[in-house]
Amino acid sequence: MDFEYNQRQKKTRREEFLDAMDAMIPWSAWIAMILPFYPSGKRGRPVKGIETMLRMYLMQIWFNLSDAAIEDAIYDSYAMRSFMRIDFNEEQVPA
Repeated sequence: MDFEYNQRQKKTRREEFLDAMDAMIPWSAWIAMILPFYPSGKRGRPVKGIETMLRMYLMQIWFNLSDAAIEDAIYDSYAMRSFMRIDFNEEQVPA
């Protein structure tokens, strides 16, 4: 699917927006700010990576999506999956 997607002539507005946000946001600084407060995963459910969760949370805000809707959007939208840096061949969708 990546091959077909990359052969397109034009980017979607969603893809352009997510690319701009990816370039604009200081990810390492935000992650460093969140890290002291992020769960360690020693108790309860295993935690997902900070950057993955931050990217998902931001997309929920930008596109006004519920938890269930963001999960569906990640499955349905290559642009969102790419922004989240998710490869279904390697890992599971964040919950």
